[in-house]
This record gives sequence, C-alpha cells and structure tokens, in this order.
Amino acid sequence: MKKKRVLAVEDELHILELIRYNLEQSGFHVEVAQNGEKAMRMLMENSYDMLLLDLMLPGIGGMEICRRVRSEAKTRKMPIIMLTAKGGEADKIGGLDMGADDYMTKPFSINELKARINSLLRRSEDMEMEEIINMGEISIDPVSHEVRIGNEIVEMTLKEYELLKILVLNQGKVLTRDMILDKVWGYEYFGDTRTVDVHIRHLRRKMGVENSKMIETVRGVGYRMRKVEE
Repeated sequence: MKKKRVLAVEDELHILELIRYNLEQSGFHVEVAQNGEKAMRMLMENSYDMLLLDLMLPGIGGMEICRRVRSEAKTRKMPIIMLTAKGGEADKIGGLDMGADDYMTKPFSINELKARINSLLRRSEDMEMEEIINMGEISIDPVSHEVRIGNEIVEMTLKEYELLKILVLNQGKVLTRDMILDKVWGYEYFGDTRTVDVHIRHLRRKMGVENSKMIETVRGVGYRMRKVEE
C-alpha cells in the first residue's frame, strides 16, 4: 500500500522531529519545513495527502499559507490541521476561517494527532458509489465530491462538503453541534463546538443568499436543513 504523504510545517525543531518520528513509525511518509516560504514551494512542487500547519511561522505565516492553499486548484481539497500554541478562541476561529479542517493546541497528544489525521484521511478517501443526492437546487455527487447549486459548481473543502451532505441527508431534522462534530469530524472531539459554527458560516456564504436561508439555526441547540417539499 502506498504511504500517505504528510507535510509538517513547524518552526520548533523538537516538535517537528517528534511529529516526523511518530508519524513515520505509523507508516506515513513525512516531509518537513520550518518556514512558510519553503512550505509553499514544497506544496506547489509536490503532492501531499495532509498538511500539518503551525500558526506562528517566520516569513509567511500559517494563516496566509492556509489561505493560499485553499485558493489553489492543486491543493484546494487537501485536509489541513492547524497547530497552534495559542489557546485563544480568536486564533482557533481564525485558522478555521482561513480554511483549516481542524486545529490542535500545543502541547498536544501525538496519539490524538494521529487519530485526527487518520479520521480526515479516511473521510477524504470515502469515494463509495452512491447515487447523486438532490435537494432543490442543490446536487451532491458522492463519487466526485462535487457540489452544484443550480448550474454552477461550488468549490468546497472536505469538511464543508461533508457538513452540507449530512444536513441534506437529515433535512427537516435538528442536528446538535455535538452530533455534527461526531458525524463530520468522526471522533470524540476535544475542541469546542465553535468549529461547527465557523464551517456553517462558510457553507452559507458559498451557497448564496437565498439557498443559505435553508440552513436554519436552532438557538441553543444546533442546525437544521429546511425540508424541501417534493
């Protein structure tokens, strides 16, 4: 089986070596960079299955790298886990706003990091043959992971795609934030439920003004996709 390629970007060498050693022991092929400029060159010259990205980097910072990765067709759908020494909510939300799929605050458990990597990779590879899911103007292709709204293809990250899919499949039902974390992130999540709120905000923006109204906020509980009558 071909090894999964991970790019770890971290300016603290001891953390970088800890990540590289443990992931290689678990069967990953790991490449590393200690600054943003090198990381961007590697991302443009090579293909990776996963990006582990420190927030605070010399030169090009983690937020900017994340933004660029999401703007490039080559890397747009690559899973990203943001690593940060900052525990403040604003920093976590900032990373998610730039397109990160997940974040971990240092110091973190290497076993938890591996669990999150494996969860993201499993979901990014989930290309089961399923019928196209249609709801109103929304069309979701589980094979290509392509979303169309009307006649337009809407580019989405892996988590945005999975979030939309789970809402559409459960249209009319209220999903709590914890339920969404479990279904979309796929493990016992150790972060906070603001992760869901940020991804819902991204999803609504990409769906456009009218279609975004279909995602209803159930105050104090979670979210519901309004049922479309046949």
